Amino acid sequence: MELSVVDLSRLQFAMTALYHFLFVPLTIGLSILLATMETVYVMTGREIWKRMVKFWGTLFGINFVLGVATGLTMEFQFGMNWAYFSQYVGDVFGAPLAIEGLMAFFLEATFVGLFFFGWDRLSKRQHLAATWAVAFGTNFSALWILIANGWMQHPVGAIFNPDTMRMEVSSFFDVLFNPVAQAKFVHTVSAGYVTAAMFMIGISCWYMLRGRHLQIAKRSLAIASAFGFASALSVVVLGDESGYEANLNQQMKLATIEAMWETEPAPAAFNVVAWPDMEKRENIFAIEVPYVMGLIATRSLDTVIPGINDLVDRSKDRIRQGAIAWDALQKIRENPAEASEELRETFSQNANSLGYAYLLLPFTDNPMEATTEQVDAAAWSTVPNVLPMFYAFRIMVACGFFFILLTAVFFYYSSSGKLDTLREKRRWLLHVAVWSIPLPWIACEMGWFVAEYGRQPWIIESMLPTSAGVSSLSVTEVLLTLAGFILLYTTLLVIEISLMIKYIKIGPEDGEEAVAPPPSLQPVPSSATVPAE
Repeated sequence: MELSVVDLSRLQFAMTALYHFLFVPLTIGLSILLATMETVYVMTGREIWKRMVKFWGTLFGINFVLGVATGLTMEFQFGMNWAYFSQYVGDVFGAPLAIEGLMAFFLEATFVGLFFFGWDRLSKRQHLAATWAVAFGTNFSALWILIANGWMQHPVGAIFNPDTMRMEVSSFFDVLFNPVAQAKFVHTVSAGYVTAAMFMIGISCWYMLRGRHLQIAKRSLAIASAFGFASALSVVVLGDESGYEANLNQQMKLATIEAMWETEPAPAAFNVVAWPDMEKRENIFAIEVPYVMGLIATRSLDTVIPGINDLVDRSKDRIRQGAIAWDALQKIRENPAEASEELRETFSQNANSLGYAYLLLPFTDNPMEATTEQVDAAAWSTVPNVLPMFYAFRIMVACGFFFILLTAVFFYYSSSGKLDTLREKRRWLLHVAVWSIPLPWIACEMGWFVAEYGRQPWIIESMLPTSAGVSSLSVTEVLLTLAGFILLYTTLLVIEISLMIKYIKIGPEDGEEAVAPPPSLQPVPSSATVPAE
């Protein structure tokens, strides 16, 4: 298959974004856990909590630095690979990114230095304030990034100016409080909390299996399981909100997630397992649960969820309407000063569908002269590949319910004072937790795949196709930068994993017996009591 500049630019941004998000969720979640643990230290004065903060803070610092290094490149790509996109939406898109850099990033970057180097220079309360500032800045940074991304998913608070050929902000309030952006923010941040909790649980279980640093491991398990259980529950609830918003604003995404080809009577069934066939435009087989999809996506019994085929038919109508807007726009651009009010009114009435006219440009130079076959082809280009969308979503959901189960189990054992039982009789649970450490990252990456790939072919939903947003580059140029980024990011990932493993093996500062005797392999009599560590 011959790859185009558009394909390679998409691949490059996807690669850098997915690499970057390997670091982001752990940073978001660990920042809150560090602040919580240090709060306990300041309130109780017990040195073990300080050692916990320093140990987990070391892992946080490694992850933070590499997250910054990988994140800087992404913003440069808007100018390097997506020049027309940057010109088209710079007035809207630039504001939240600028605020993120000037406020949130500088906040966390400033106080992260105080966190690491201020232990002997600040009072307990001053250092605690710095730690909470890092946590606030980290989460605040995510807010502005997701406001920008949410606007791409659901562009509100902006209008297209035919004279400047740019999107211009009409209401920053609408941009800021975009319901899609708000739902994405709370869902994504909660996923970061789960990632950090699962990471802390897994590492703590590794120490328990080896009988090392048991006091810190037990306390880390207690706080991480409680935090993770609450966060995992919130991820499911907030994910439901994201699905509801998708039904309101991105119906094609929702239809492809569910492999729903035909519109069903309300409430629609949920496909637990299916095998979608893009060529036949149907599911080869499907296992359905009646009514569930309709209840989840619409929160009602009588709201219909449109299927893929009906949405394609709607796209055909919008493509024809967009062609009228495109034709009027070309005439306005020829002589803006003399464009009649009637011509501008024609454009204004059809402007909401202008983006659909751009879908015709790969097939014809003049959308007004498009044939029926070309309109059909453009309309079907609005359908992402259903199979990867369908299973990526289900992998994410399956991981989410697993996190609820696992964190609930460890929360039960920690809150009931039975963690020693795990070392003696339930060691397999400790092994499960250790091997589950990568799962939150898999779930996060699947979530971003669904969010971004499911928006295709749009770089801005229903307004600007991805193919229209690229820079004027050659295939060779994009291939060279793609190869360079893959090499650089892979190197950084190897460095992070190596450093993480190194400092995990070293463990926290010694304030207790570093290694405890291994638990007896013989069963403990029911009448015996296990002495506290």
